[in-house]
Amino acid sequence: MRKIFGLNFSLLFCLLFLSTLLRAADDRNVVNADLKSVTVYKSGAEIQHNTSATLKAGSNELVIENISNALDINSIQIKAASEVTIMGVEFANNYIASKEKTPRIKLLEDSIEHFRQSIAKLDMVITNDNDLLSLLKLNREIKGTQTGVSVAELMKLMDYYKAKTVELQNEISGLNEKKEKLALQKSALRSQLQEEQSKNTKVAGRLILQLSAAIAGKYDFSVSYITPNAHWTPNYDIKVENTKSPLHLIYKAAIQQTTGIEWKKVKLSLSTSTPNQFGTAPLLTSWFLKYTVPMVRYESYQSASNTYSWGADKDRQDDIVKEEDGSVGAAPKIRLRGNSSLSSSNEPIYVVDGVERSASYVKSINPQQIKSMNVLKDASSTSIYGSRGANGVIVISLKNGLQDYVSTGENALNLTFDIDLPYTIPSNGKPQTATLKTMDVSADYKHYSVPKLDKEVYLMAYIADWQKLSLLPGEANIILEGTYVGKTTIDPNSTLDTLSFTLGRDKRVAVKREKLTDFSSVKFLGTNKLQKFTYELTVKNNKKESVELLLKDQYPLTNNKEIEVELIDDGNAEVNKDLGVLNWKLNLNAGESKKIRFTYSVKYPKDKSLNLN
Repeated sequence: MRKIFGLNFSLLFCLLFLSTLLRAADDRNVVNADLKSVTVYKSGAEIQHNTSATLKAGSNELVIENISNALDINSIQIKAASEVTIMGVEFANNYIASKEKTPRIKLLEDSIEHFRQSIAKLDMVITNDNDLLSLLKLNREIKGTQTGVSVAELMKLMDYYKAKTVELQNEISGLNEKKEKLALQKSALRSQLQEEQSKNTKVAGRLILQLSAAIAGKYDFSVSYITPNAHWTPNYDIKVENTKSPLHLIYKAAIQQTTGIEWKKVKLSLSTSTPNQFGTAPLLTSWFLKYTVPMVRYESYQSASNTYSWGADKDRQDDIVKEEDGSVGAAPKIRLRGNSSLSSSNEPIYVVDGVERSASYVKSINPQQIKSMNVLKDASSTSIYGSRGANGVIVISLKNGLQDYVSTGENALNLTFDIDLPYTIPSNGKPQTATLKTMDVSADYKHYSVPKLDKEVYLMAYIADWQKLSLLPGEANIILEGTYVGKTTIDPNSTLDTLSFTLGRDKRVAVKREKLTDFSSVKFLGTNKLQKFTYELTVKNNKKESVELLLKDQYPLTNNKEIEVELIDDGNAEVNKDLGVLNWKLNLNAGESKKIRFTYSVKYPKDKSLNLN
């Protein structure tokens, strides 16, 4: 009786507990956020949602689903009616959200199941045929002396065995061939299914709001935040019909996102600026002079297999100095310039991706993995780390994700490209290309060759007033006269007045460089050796129109008094004596060829060797 009473009491307690949970769940108002617009930065994105919820008077807990799976909690902004007071915001990921299958996925799954069943049926028939074939082989022995089988009957049995064996073997072969084709089709469908499934969200985020409503009713909410899981990189298509026409430039963007929510038919904007740019205004402190050893390259103190360069943030190098204690083999210590030397230890605090690390850990970091390095000193460091930060704090951020390894550069331009048509970007991390604008650009086309280094002639494009194009650094696909010829790089960070880039090799303009042995010589003058070199450059235009060609070569230079170099014949070139470079600007008519010779001599001690090749 006591056991029954105890079981009933436990059951009653469970029911009461479950009832409490259900009432708590009923108090939780769950709504889905509708994606309104997205502004994608070169690193990160700002996402805006709209939603609405019915609130009761007093306290409410509102759960907003379908939020990005990663965001900067400090960037969350929520707007609501004045009757609603937001008392708290919490962010969490939803790992168990059930997602409805799209019609496309359902169709693929049904097709895969159909092929699976067809293959299973074929396997049954093949197994049956193999069993029959085995049975036929087991019963092929004929006991003629016991049964009295005649020759005619024996021949019939042999013909039957032969025919049936060939029939079964052919049927099995055909079934295996059909099964193989079905398996290939099934594999292709499975690959397509995986492609479709990768477009769907697996882990989304949610916001849990604690609200107080003065009046019960239905209210609209606007939510915006910054997520790091999106970025875009510029790229271009450069189309050149011929060297007489303007250059056709197509400005494109490769957009990637892994926010966990699908951007489906959303208003999309692309910005060249970077979010979360903040800093602390500098303050001057006392400057005490002290002997230091300039830290030119810190990695020289590391082993060859474990180097570290402070070049990740050159702007902060002036804040960092190296000290040695004078003992042989002592490892260098890092101290921040301007910190007091009266403390017991001058070692700064190292913080890597928000985690305090040791100096040895920092030295083991590959320099290419460093995204940024900031130095906190004085009030900036002590306000966060207290007295431990008196010697300064070195804050290092490591690269995380592909977007950090893409070199897009920074410049003074902050542009926003608004895409008028609704755009869809799946949350699978794969680049989606969007065309931003197209333009015809006036360009000068000239050929360029340095035959000492490369026997090819390159077609170059030169664009004046390129600053008006608002370009960003990126790769460009070159389509010359309707044929894809390769890639080039556009670097608008150049300080030159003219932007130039390579359009590709032009096989119809030929160049040859050869040393003329008959005009070159070696003489011995006492303790010195005098060598004379004569080179001939031959260029030919095999095109049907004239071309302009910039041809380059060089002669050696010296800063050693024992070595004398003389340019005997420059071949009518423009000579850059500081670099030892010879420039020829040639105009070649269709089918025309030209030869150019230049000669220089080198005198040096005959017991020495020089890099004369």
